[in-house]
Amino acid sequence: MVVTRFAPSPTGYLHIGGLRTALFSWLWARKNGGKFLLRIEDTDLSRNSQEALAAILEAFDWVGLDYDGDVIYQSERFDFYRQYIDRLLAEGKAYKCYMTKEELDALRAEQMARGERPRYDGRYRDFTGTPPAGVEPVIRIKAPTEGEIVFTDGVKGQIRIAASEVDDFIIARSDGTPTYNFVVAIDDALMGLTDVIRGDDHLYNTPKQLVVYEALGFTPPRFYHVPMIHNEQGRKLSKRDGAMDVMEYKRQGFLPEALLNFLVRLGWSHGDQEIFSREEMLEHFDPHEINKSASSYNLDKLLWLNAHYIKNSPNEKLATLLEGFGVHVAGHDRMEILLDAVKERSKTLVELAEHIRMILEAPIEYDPKAVKKAFKGEAFEILEAFKARLLLAGEPHLPSDYHKVMEGFVAEREIGFGKLGQPLRVALLGRLSGPGMDEVMAILGVEETVARIERAIETLRDQE
Repeated sequence: MVVTRFAPSPTGYLHIGGLRTALFSWLWARKNGGKFLLRIEDTDLSRNSQEALAAILEAFDWVGLDYDGDVIYQSERFDFYRQYIDRLLAEGKAYKCYMTKEELDALRAEQMARGERPRYDGRYRDFTGTPPAGVEPVIRIKAPTEGEIVFTDGVKGQIRIAASEVDDFIIARSDGTPTYNFVVAIDDALMGLTDVIRGDDHLYNTPKQLVVYEALGFTPPRFYHVPMIHNEQGRKLSKRDGAMDVMEYKRQGFLPEALLNFLVRLGWSHGDQEIFSREEMLEHFDPHEINKSASSYNLDKLLWLNAHYIKNSPNEKLATLLEGFGVHVAGHDRMEILLDAVKERSKTLVELAEHIRMILEAPIEYDPKAVKKAFKGEAFEILEAFKARLLLAGEPHLPSDYHKVMEGFVAEREIGFGKLGQPLRVALLGRLSGPGMDEVMAILGVEETVARIERAIETLRDQE
């Protein structure tokens, strides 16, 4: 059985790089009928944030990545770690190091002066003398002193690290708290992880974790180190470029399915396909096919995908989502016509909400440039005549009904559609952009359409 995990630290929000890693891990587990586990790496008690933890769990819920079993908290597992530290000490695979910070700093300075890479020199590895007074020791693991540490990475291929590159690293600090690489290896083993998919900033943690696996007799999982997401200039993604709180994407009006579709294509592909349903992701995703090079964040691509998912969402769903943006259309008797008119033009739910308000809320003011362009010659007379025609039109309901009224009117007066359409658009919306006039009038109805025409004529004539 494939068992994967996502293991964030609750010291800040969940950003999209983390969400992409979680998505890849979730897809691989679900595709293989396995388990996807969520572990919170909260051993740094001074930096943990309940708000950050809540935001991580909220983000998982929003995008619909379900996990198996309860959330696992490292802060509740210190007794486990202590047992394994004691075991390694008893087996002679770890030792107490009494080197002070001053001594370590001096050693590093000497090594750098000689042009060497700073590393611990193993001076307490086989120490049997009297420990120096007043020094609380750290615990170091005995790393191999010769040969290579070799593992196969599912993305990058075979990785070979000279043993000399890995010193006897600390597995427990002087206050007894365990270190990152130690607890990660133990937890991944005890949780039965078979596959670890993570960012390639962890690539050089892997040899240290393999040292722990070897010392404790654990079988290591398969590793897949995913290249980073860069901005469009090829540099590290910043908050300004999109590396923001996942929930900020919700606040900006993105749909979770659009965000996941965007993320799955950052570093992985299936032919030339761009649009992936969750079912298609599950069918085709394979971490062995993740690109070896960094991917590039492209906001235009995300907006294009989001527009696609908005356009193809049922109107009932959009009406529910719009509640979160202060727009209430679920009970509107023209809801279907309204949403059909605006969702084709909207890249985000924020834009969708703005387009709906633009129609439903009568204009308070009129765009001066639009007025200057639209109200020329007989514009006021044409609007007055069209208002009268509407009042005699019976009860038009559908956009096609209003279109016939407009068609008949311009044919009778022998004018182009623009002669009517431009001043009518400004009267109804206050600007020259927006959906078709037949759709807008079908949404507003005859009474509101006439009221807006009258208000525009009165207001704009006074400004002449």
